[in-house]
Parts: sequence; structure tokens; C-alpha cells
Amino acid sequence: MVGGNKRRSAAATTSSSPLPPPSAAKKRKPQPTPFTSEELMPLLRLLASAISGPLRFLSSADHLLLPSQSLSLDSSIESAAFSLSGLLSLLPPDSFPLDPPPPHSPWFSRFVAAFPADDRRWVESFRMSKLSFDGLLQSLSHSLQSDPSAAAAVPPDVKLGAALFRLAHAAPYRAVAWRFGLPSPDAACRAFYEVCKAITDRLVSLFELSSDLRRVVRGFEQLSLPNCCGVLGFARFAVEGPSRGGSVIAQGLVDSEGRFLDVSVGWHGSMLPAQIITRTKLYKAQALVLGLGSPMELNGGSVPQYLLGGSCCPLLPRLLTPFRGVDSSLNSSKAASFNNVHARGMELVYRSFGKLRARWQLLQTSWKKECADALPYVIVASCLLHNFLVKCGEPMDDEIETSMGELDFPDFEGKGDEDGERIREMLASHLSLVSSE
Repeated sequence: MVGGNKRRSAAATTSSSPLPPPSAAKKRKPQPTPFTSEELMPLLRLLASAISGPLRFLSSADHLLLPSQSLSLDSSIESAAFSLSGLLSLLPPDSFPLDPPPPHSPWFSRFVAAFPADDRRWVESFRMSKLSFDGLLQSLSHSLQSDPSAAAAVPPDVKLGAALFRLAHAAPYRAVAWRFGLPSPDAACRAFYEVCKAITDRLVSLFELSSDLRRVVRGFEQLSLPNCCGVLGFARFAVEGPSRGGSVIAQGLVDSEGRFLDVSVGWHGSMLPAQIITRTKLYKAQALVLGLGSPMELNGGSVPQYLLGGSCCPLLPRLLTPFRGVDSSLNSSKAASFNNVHARGMELVYRSFGKLRARWQLLQTSWKKECADALPYVIVASCLLHNFLVKCGEPMDDEIETSMGELDFPDFEGKGDEDGERIREMLASHLSLVSSE
């Protein structure tokens, strides 16, 4: 009996839980009292005032800012206004009426009225002087005329200004439409592509490989590259998603002034330059175009007209690449002499693609896959604008000018063409003799 009582006592003890002391009980956090509409009003009015002040400034004096400053302020105001609209949605309807934004003339109208033709802000906003802007407008105006009977006809200068502003600053269509008085972002998009089409239609003659080859050859003679007709290079432009290998590739041929002589754009990002070269119209046309010129008699022999290409390219009869495995800084051989001159030539195409990106910042952005089909079209238009500005003598600011090498493209590993090797040897012998004189 004694043992049984002990077992019952133990069972009773293990089956019941002792109550915690009052001091150990978990305290509930007090729930915050929701604000009433009346209590939120002062805060919301303060926020609305903080937004409306910069908005009024943008509506009247934003032409005094740099485009980058104006676009940054515009983006901040849009974000703040979106957040405020979310707060206002929590209030009863009509409890906080907002005044409509003040009427304003478009930024472009105020800009044109405020700054004379020689003002530096034309270059900051449109990457060209007012004189070049007017010359470009004259070349394109016929293609940019709107139907005068249309309800919302857009003047050619507004279309051109809107397209150049977007291209120069990667400005979103909403910001472009607001600054140029266009009715909607869609209207800004239409104006942008209308200008790009006009450029490719009206300025295509600025690709001068076949039309002005003598000038091209004379330019390269000044760089110790006799009978050279251009420098070939490649660049990538980013595209979102895997459908194009993350980029499209552009092949460009430039002259001694950095002007594009030929451009082939839209190649899949996974392709190698050696695969692209033989598929381009340039490859098929160069035998005809370059074959029209006479060979040049040099110290090392007779050299036909040719192009220079980087180490990512195959050595071909009319495409000369550098010698492999030569340290040009330590070697005084004829191969080193050739490679030194070749490197100076290649810098021309690197700088041209670098200037293209620096001047037209829209090309530095990653394009959405649904817009990728239009990217090659925009790149070609940008190259033609680049040529137009070189022809006009428009300099690039030192702080935004950049150079880029073909770091994304591996060296070509195949065997060089025998005729290409022979021509390169003759040219190398000539350059070695010239450098030793």
C-alpha cells in the first residue's frame, strides 16, 4: 500500500504543469492606434508641399540644369509622388483635394528661347552645337514633316530634339514626352524611331568606303600604313535575356579620322568575329571595292589595298592581323615594328566605338528583349550621327571620351591565310626599314 501511494503521487506530479509566477507571464505589446484622417492631414500637406516645390521648378526653370540633373530630379519627384498617392488612397474620397499642376511651356521651347546658338548647353543637351543641330535638321526635315491636317502634328525640330535627347541621355519616353510637349510616351517613341529612320535613309552616304576611297588611303598614309583602306573592329551591346546570347555584336570599319566606313549590326552575342566576318556584305564587297585600287610598291615588295583587323580576326589576304607571340615593347624585329603600327591603327576603331557609347548613352543600357529587334537600327543611326559630327568638326569632351578594346573576344586560333602572311611580311619589312631610317 505504501508503494502504491508513492506511484500515484509521482504520476500526479508529472501529469500537471506548475503555473508560472505572475512576473514571468508574457506581456502583450500595445497595439498602435491608427491615425485618423485629421491627424494625417498636416503630414500629407507637408509632403505634398515638398513635392510641388521641385515640380514647379521643373515646370519653369529646369532648362537651367544639366540634363543629368534634370532627369535625376524628375525621377525623384515621380517616386515621391507615387508614394504620396498610395497614402492618399487610404483617406476618404475628396478629403485631400490636390491642385492641378501649373501650366507650363515645354522644356524644349524654354531652352531654345533661353540659350543662343553659341551656348555650351546645346552640346550638353544634344551632343552637338546649335549650328550642327540646324544643319542636321535641314538634312532630315523633309522626312520629318507631319501631316498638317493631323490633330497633333509635331514640328520636325521637336522630333529631332526629342530623339537626340533620348539617345544622348537614355531618357525614358515619359520624360522625353514631358520635356518636348508630346502628348504621350507613345508619341515620343514614334518620334524617336521616325528620326532614326530618317537618319538611316538620308545620311547613308556618310558611309564612304566605296565613294571616297582615295581620301581614306591618304589618311592612313599619314599613320605609316601605306595602301590601308580601314580598320575593322567589334563591339557588344547588351540585351536582356538569353535569346541573343545577352548581347548583339556590331562590326565596324573606320578610317584614319575615326569615321565609320561600313557597319554590320545585329549578330548573335555568342558568335565569334571569325564567324561574322565571312557572313557580312563587307567581306563580299571588299574584293571588288579594294581590288579597284592599284597595288603599292614598297621596299618589301608590292602590297595591295588591305584592311587591319584585331587578333580576334583571321588573317586573310586583305585583312591583316598582328603577329602572334611578339612583345612589341622589348623586340625591335620587323614583326614588332609591324605590331606597333598595327596597334596604333586598331586604337582608331576602339576609340570610335568608345565615343559612340559615350556620346549616345542609350547604347550603354541593357535593352529589353522585346525591343532588341530595334537595337541594330538605332546603332546604325548612331554611327551615321557620329560621322555627321566628325564631318562637322564637333569635338568630344575629354571627360566623356573613352577607348575600349576587344576584351570580350578571344584571339583567333586558326591558321592564317598564306597570301595574307606574305602580304603582312612585305608590309612588316617596309615598316622595319622606315623605322630604322
